[in-house]
Amino acid sequence: MLQRIQRMLIKEFLQMLRDPRMRVVVFGVPVIQMTIMAFALTTDVTNIRTAVFDLDRSSASRRLLSDFTGGGYFRICAYLNSEKEIADLLDRSGVRAVLSIPTGFANDIAKGRTAKVQLITDGTDANSTAIALGYATSIVNDFADEQMEQRSRINGFFTKPVQVEAVTRAWFNSNMESKYYYVPSLIATMLYIFSLLLTSIGIVREKEIGTIEQVMVTPIRRLEFILGKTLPYMITGYISMTIMLLVAFVIFQVHVQGSLSLLYLLTGIYLCGNMGIALLVSASAVTQQQALLTSFLILMPSVMLSGFMFPVKNMPEVVQWFTFLNPMRWYLEILRGIVLKNVGMQDLWPAVAAQSALTVIFIAGAASRFRKTLS
Repeated sequence: MLQRIQRMLIKEFLQMLRDPRMRVVVFGVPVIQMTIMAFALTTDVTNIRTAVFDLDRSSASRRLLSDFTGGGYFRICAYLNSEKEIADLLDRSGVRAVLSIPTGFANDIAKGRTAKVQLITDGTDANSTAIALGYATSIVNDFADEQMEQRSRINGFFTKPVQVEAVTRAWFNSNMESKYYYVPSLIATMLYIFSLLLTSIGIVREKEIGTIEQVMVTPIRRLEFILGKTLPYMITGYISMTIMLLVAFVIFQVHVQGSLSLLYLLTGIYLCGNMGIALLVSASAVTQQQALLTSFLILMPSVMLSGFMFPVKNMPEVVQWFTFLNPMRWYLEILRGIVLKNVGMQDLWPAVAAQSALTVIFIAGAASRFRKTLS
């Protein structure tokens, strides 16, 4: 019995490792993915892109700004001159937070009155927003303590206490309910998994059951073959998306704030790109098992590096460059922009352009990989 088991084990290992590509998949890919995601997956929120709307322009306001940037949590990337610019920046995700300092901030501190500052956050990611607000409150409290210490040295024991109040506001998702962040993200994830897994076995199934030979003797062209493989899955993808949106509305009360027609149009681009990746996998695999295994190896980093669970801006710069090739990253920006922010193409065009470019590349690659031969 032991001898039969030994021979079976030898056979399985030979079958698994005889293909050099499978050796890379089995041993190399998991190590690479683990290394990349160990750098990228972090719950810390740092380098929050922040704009400043400073109406006071005093030494006290500049000191507060210095405290905000000194800890590495906030990174000032814009100075605003009007309130209208606040809405414009937040709508197109130019910044994640806006620090507003009103006129008379330094005067209130000097006279012992409560000085107020306002931190306006994006609010689409409730978890990151809560962490950012916690950072801001701590910084403001430390600033008030520093000002109190300075005044005590100057005025002596009878100095009035310095009170600085941080007034916070989430621009979108004002109550910071996590469902408004996670439900749209889950729709994008399910569409990605659905389109990648089902489509990836399309061509391989033809090879395994032998019908690919019948396709080869027909005058069908590569692009026609690709379209024939993708259109049925696109239709079912749209049906699944509609059902998920209805569930999000009925059960979770998540409304589509923007244009529903624009959402469906851009979802089509997303589905085409996903199916292009799946057909690339399918055209390269020999068996359905190989196709499914490769699809699963693509799924994990795509989901984790999309901004679904962890902000892309928190990842190392090298990893951020890799996310440019991830269609799910761009679709999440589109989905959140339309569903939560009610923005249109004027704000979404960078994500739409990147999504469209990836779709063209993946579909063209899938068409070029398909050969009407048995090899």
